[in-house]
Amino acid sequence: MPRLILLNGPPGVGKSTLAARYVADHPGTLGLDVDVLRTMVGGWADDYAGTGALVRPAALGMITAYLRESGDVVLPQLIARQVELARFERAATEAGAGFVHVLLEVAPLTAVARFEGRAASPHTGAVRAVVAADGGPEAVVTSYVRALHDLPGGHRLDASGTVDETYRALLRITRSG
Repeated sequence: MPRLILLNGPPGVGKSTLAARYVADHPGTLGLDVDVLRTMVGGWADDYAGTGALVRPAALGMITAYLRESGDVVLPQLIARQVELARFERAATEAGAGFVHVLLEVAPLTAVARFEGRAASPHTGAVRAVVAADGGPEAVVTSYVRALHDLPGGHRLDASGTVDETYRALLRITRSG
């Protein structure tokens, strides 16, 4: 049975890094990064949050279609609200697929340091601007760490170790769940 594997967590925790590694090690798995989809919409850098709302239905449609027709999907995406989490779980269920929610957890200061140390990409500049406008990395990342801590369900994965250690733990979760 195909699965939607949601890698959830605060900015900079390693969601995209783990997703890319998982996809590289599992041929046929789709790595769907909503932030990359966002950069394909005209004006995305001027309205980062608004563009995210525009591409989320497209992402859900891609997920459902791929799960039905092709195989697993790995989604590295911060989803801090239960109602949004339920939309992705419903997409997997409607496609006849399993849903594996992995919540990557680190201490707030670790998340902030990782966020600030992220490599440049088309969307990191826009993300940094949004975060700066919302109070800076410490305030924003810490608030997400708290919000995610309160989400029910899912597999909690301590992501404070090395990428290799965290990836091995992810593999244990995906093999069992």
